[in-house]
Amino acid sequence: MNKSFITVFFFLFFISRLYSQDTTKFKVPAKIVDGDTVALIDVNAVVIFPSLKFESRRKAIRYDRFIYNVKKVYPYAKLAGFKLNEFKKILDTIPEEKRRKQFMKRAEKELEKQFGDDIRNMTYSQGKILIKLIYRQTGNSSFDIVKELRGSFTAFIFQTLARIFGYDLKAAYDPTGDDQAIERIVQMIESGAI
Repeated sequence: MNKSFITVFFFLFFISRLYSQDTTKFKVPAKIVDGDTVALIDVNAVVIFPSLKFESRRKAIRYDRFIYNVKKVYPYAKLAGFKLNEFKKILDTIPEEKRRKQFMKRAEKELEKQFGDDIRNMTYSQGKILIKLIYRQTGNSSFDIVKELRGSFTAFIFQTLARIFGYDLKAAYDPTGDDQAIERIVQMIESGAI
């Protein structure tokens, strides 16, 4: 008798747990289509990237290294785009040229202090990718950005130094041409695929 009572008790206890449901209600936008109510819910786009085939293991390793470099540099390019917009908004409110230059010197020192070591420790390849990604984020070449913020002479000096070390601050970004691999990797980063 005792065993059967305990068995029935546990059976009823677990059955009640199976049928208990969360009855929290929430509202979503809806549309009536042919007399039926259809919920309207925004869903993030899903991008499917076909796998790449490599001719050799060496090329696959090089591509993996390229992915690593883009992933390392991309946050700095995004930050550059954000900071550039922020600086432009502030500079638009400063009418005097002297105060604008003072603001840019302070901003440059702050950025140097915060990111200088990271930028200096980048490899040659990462630097070239950064120049391309800054163009992608801002729509302007690094040369044009320096020219706008620091003046033509400074931009000329920076471009000359960059050319000595093999960089080109005037390099444009072509997502359907030369920079197709970078664009693919950036899209994969943004979609969370890598």
